[in-house]
Amino acid sequence: MDEKKITSYPKEKINILFLENISDTAVKRFIDEGYASVKKLGGALKEEDLIKEVKDIHLLGIRSKSQITPKVLDAAKKLQAIGCFCIGVNQVDLKSATNHGVAVFNAPYSNTRSVAELVIAASVMLIRRIPDKTKGAHAGIWLKEAKGSYELRGKTMGIIGYGSIGTQVSVLAEAFGMKVIFYDVVTKLPLGNAEPRKSIKELVGESDIITLHVPETAQTKNMINKNVIKQFKKGSILLNYARGEVVDLDALASAIQDGNIAGAAVDVFPWEPEKNGDKFTTPLQNLPNVILTPHIGGSTEEAQKDIGLDVSNKLFQYLEMGITIGSHTVPPLSLPQQVGTHRILHIHKNVPGVLSEINTQLSKHNINILGQYLKTNDEIGYVVLDVNQQLSSQALQLLKEVKNTIKTRLLY
Repeated sequence: MDEKKITSYPKEKINILFLENISDTAVKRFIDEGYASVKKLGGALKEEDLIKEVKDIHLLGIRSKSQITPKVLDAAKKLQAIGCFCIGVNQVDLKSATNHGVAVFNAPYSNTRSVAELVIAASVMLIRRIPDKTKGAHAGIWLKEAKGSYELRGKTMGIIGYGSIGTQVSVLAEAFGMKVIFYDVVTKLPLGNAEPRKSIKELVGESDIITLHVPETAQTKNMINKNVIKQFKKGSILLNYARGEVVDLDALASAIQDGNIAGAAVDVFPWEPEKNGDKFTTPLQNLPNVILTPHIGGSTEEAQKDIGLDVSNKLFQYLEMGITIGSHTVPPLSLPQQVGTHRILHIHKNVPGVLSEINTQLSKHNINILGQYLKTNDEIGYVVLDVNQQLSSQALQLLKEVKNTIKTRLLY
């Protein structure tokens, strides 16, 4: 039988859209594998434009600016998976994606080194008050003095969020001769000589430099607020390369102006422009010893290449093998291929009786299941079935008619 007739999604009919100037390594991966319809756009799209673009899209690649709302997902009738080519997935409405049976992948570790290196670099610049000195030099003012300039060696680095980035910072900071303390809501194994602290208040009171590496959640919003800043060690430095909503910037600006905080480096903001060249404002502009960067903590050539490879590989494995390891929506499954079979993917609401109905319907029509895998989460169930090649089309149609089905697809 012709392969094109037995495959529900021939490669020439798969439409792939990459937004926000995603690395060419991702584009190349799919083109090299025979996917001809790969479109890449340089920026993010507003909701109304995105709704128009996604109607016939099977795979969507984004970074942090594109907002995948329920309206976008409602319009994306053919969408199988979203690849977030960045650390977070908060730009995607995960509940809606789950309900639509759309797998969502990201790259939680690929740019950790890039962020960690920049944290250490900013720490050196700020503790030496380089921003003020370079500003003076550009203005023709000579500021050669040692007052207020220090070494990192012997100082205390306080890390809030001891995950993949926080631990990298921990290792690098120790290499500079710093004492490292950390706070995390989950008990973590310290690396090197790092020591845990029981509370944020305890950590900030001891630290010369505080660096944030936490996700954006209801619990972390304005985590560093006016009251917490009052607990900071006088003359300490704050770095935020995490999420924009984590710090109350007005409170931080006041503390810098009052001289209670000696400096800050901020890379992420509550509001950020949609594209390069757009006007940007923040309360931290034109304050002394402050480094402001446009959300480039993970923006290195190496990181973008690694992210492109990581996420495109996850998308490829899901599209061609049904593997969902790393998905934030569809339950994680990794399964071997079976020779002489066709594979069908079935995503359904997680309610009692669906698996029983699947097996009953196939049994009634004498369709033998040669392999079956099931994984569920609170919202949906994910079933992968390997069936006889000659009966796969019939099996696919029967599975589409099973009650509470969200999405079904003949893989190969």
